[in-house]
Amino acid sequence: MIKPALLFAAAVAALSAVPADARPMTATDMHMMHRLGAPEVSPDGRWAVFTVSDTDLASNKRNNRLHLLDLTRAGAVPQPIAGADGGHDAVFGPDGALYFLKTVGERTQLHRMPVGSAAVAISDFGAEISGFKIAPGGNRVVVWADRPDCPDLGCAATTFPRKPEGSGRTYDELFVRHWDAWAEPGTRSRLYAFPLANGRVSGPEVRLTGNLVGDTPSKPFGGGEEIAISPDGRTVYFALREAGRIEATSTNLDIFAVPADGSAPPSNLTAANDATDTLPAVSPDGRTLAYVAMARPGYEADRQVVMLRDLATGNVRPLTQSWDRSVSSLAWARDGRSLLVTAGETLEEPVSRIDAANGRVTRLTREGHAGNVRPLPDGGALFTSNSVMAPDDLYRLDGRGRVRQLTAVNRALLAQLDPVTFDKFSFAGANNDRVWGIKVKPVVSRTLPIAFVIHGGPQGSFGNAWSYRWNPRLFASGGYGVVSIDFHGSTGYGQAFTDSIRNNWGGWPLEDLQKGLAFATANDRQLEANNACALGASYGGYMVNWIAGQWPDRFKCLVQHDGVFDQRAMAYETEELWFTEWEHGGKAYFEDPAAYERWNPVNYVTRWKTPMLVITGEKDFRIPYTQGLASFTALQRRNIPSRLLVFPDENHWVLKPKNSIQWYDEVFGWLGRWTGQEPAPAVTSAPSDLAPVATVSPERGK
Repeated sequence: MIKPALLFAAAVAALSAVPADARPMTATDMHMMHRLGAPEVSPDGRWAVFTVSDTDLASNKRNNRLHLLDLTRAGAVPQPIAGADGGHDAVFGPDGALYFLKTVGERTQLHRMPVGSAAVAISDFGAEISGFKIAPGGNRVVVWADRPDCPDLGCAATTFPRKPEGSGRTYDELFVRHWDAWAEPGTRSRLYAFPLANGRVSGPEVRLTGNLVGDTPSKPFGGGEEIAISPDGRTVYFALREAGRIEATSTNLDIFAVPADGSAPPSNLTAANDATDTLPAVSPDGRTLAYVAMARPGYEADRQVVMLRDLATGNVRPLTQSWDRSVSSLAWARDGRSLLVTAGETLEEPVSRIDAANGRVTRLTREGHAGNVRPLPDGGALFTSNSVMAPDDLYRLDGRGRVRQLTAVNRALLAQLDPVTFDKFSFAGANNDRVWGIKVKPVVSRTLPIAFVIHGGPQGSFGNAWSYRWNPRLFASGGYGVVSIDFHGSTGYGQAFTDSIRNNWGGWPLEDLQKGLAFATANDRQLEANNACALGASYGGYMVNWIAGQWPDRFKCLVQHDGVFDQRAMAYETEELWFTEWEHGGKAYFEDPAAYERWNPVNYVTRWKTPMLVITGEKDFRIPYTQGLASFTALQRRNIPSRLLVFPDENHWVLKPKNSIQWYDEVFGWLGRWTGQEPAPAVTSAPSDLAPVATVSPERGK
């Protein structure tokens, strides 16, 4: 173990490496970062296309611009594509042309851009679409859109009954609202297929989801990863959770297969499994369907095991049953002999290769949070990766597993900012299990007050990853030593560790937090052990409420964002009932109230004494804003210093740039008030690295 004195001396020595004109990172800096989107690769492996988005603070939104990168030229720089402003979700068709979505008038339409030519709108769908996929043969396009129960996308052949003149909506079953939107009765995300001929979308169209009632992609976060098309273009595979009275309590996503021409209704390939089946991916030879499956119904964070289905025989075999990690994404290598996957692993999210024959796993990357893996013809892959230090850039794995960074889209801005340090540590936590944590600190010679950050989920991790919401580097730049613990229930340590939080919300996780903070302060002289504030959102916000009653003398202040205050109210107010019911033993509150009351913060309000900032969003239907109001009421009635921040236009997350900047301004102001740390500025002038690079067409970029 490194001695505390050596750690402190190392921090002092590191000061000599800080640029003289560097400055602390601010919330505005974070939002002015270029954001690199998911890449797609041309069939020949020569080009990558992706969005780079930038913040327009005046309009409080982000703007996308499509970029091309030449993968055959060393040192190539991403170039904006002329004539594709506002385009997004771009892919290369089998003809080598770019296909992408772009708003025309009031609707998003599909565009096609041959290399060296102008973009042309090729659709008139008659409705707003959410996404699309081009069949490998280029003769068909599959689109998805939120639509009423109509046989055609535009509902042109449907006569609807007269609506009541009042504004009220009526419901006969759950969901009545989901994540941040009220359900529109009868409206679902549905799949439609259109022929592609002579570079244009034509008719007749078919509704591929048939009479199924449910959403594909699934709500609220599903996307194109839940839809796949066979190499011959004849079959479409999609994941869908069938709706009905069980929808709010069911995690049963199934994978369906349907002829791309709509000649037969969808068939359920995974009906035997009542838990989640998703992420369908067809092998390059069209013989095998890979997907991930959970085993336990009602549990949204069960281990996702890779399954392989022989499409000729229907036989299914688990490929990663013996690998105690949960696969979060998968893609077939171009030769079909292996799959490239991502899965959490001890504070990191690496890319791994899985042999399709025997399930042998080979880790290919080490540090950082990888995603968006796109296989290349040479056996390698493109992928994005971020870390505590920097947001996403594009990387390349060659066929031998060597990694090379291809982009540095925020190099100029990052060079302006004060450096921070990132360290991992482990200790003996609850049940004497090994528990991991991180420290992120500014490079300064003084001691530091502590921002003790508690992650949400609760099945999640605050590891070596960038965040545009809870950003460890930004907290450290505010003058704090950031400490975070991956308590029991966190991901990346095996399924038993993740499962251990069930019926245990305020038990082992709190013990881990207590032991982890004690370990960090005992082994790092720079951390001010008696000058700390605890912060958390979602489950982290619950834990802040729990700490207020169970550990009331430890912290100078608390910050609670969208946290559960009353488990009884939460059990009846939240929308995805499967979550709260699974976490407390699998029963509804009225069936087993003791399981919920055991870890209920509202029962310990008489012990509260720590100053608390409460933050909530009025569009949060996961942990409704009434939970935050109740927490603030309890604080006010007990005459505890407290402050309430309510965002009328935010959900469970704070996403709008100006709102996020205000969030950090309030949080730093609250931390500074109680720790004595000078509040960090939330706003700076626009960074100087945002000047656009030269615009090129795909042809000139050759």
